[in-house]
Amino acid sequence: MADADTALDLPDGPVEIEVVFAEEQRVWRCHLSLPQGATAASALEAALRQPGAPSVSHRNGGLGIFGRRVAPDRIMHQGDRLEICRPLRLDPKDARRKRANSKD
Repeated sequence: MADADTALDLPDGPVEIEVVFAEEQRVWRCHLSLPQGATAASALEAALRQPGAPSVSHRNGGLGIFGRRVAPDRIMHQGDRLEICRPLRLDPKDARRKRANSKD
């Protein structure tokens, strides 16, 4: 019996994905066709070689797929949307503390 990560479960042909980076004033996106077994890191590298790509790194804010954080070695699947996350401007704990202090 094969487990879920074996090549037997993978469809033939390339994996079609979308890569997205949201800036304050605009959203950059590109569609890629990657070989089976491509990782989030290799998808990011391919996306950043596209014309007009932002100069970002997953080390700054991380990577996500449909709003869930993923590791760079995560295997991409058909229809995935890889999101390049921006670093936080303000720590959420500090933001709550600041709001609580301003209510006084």
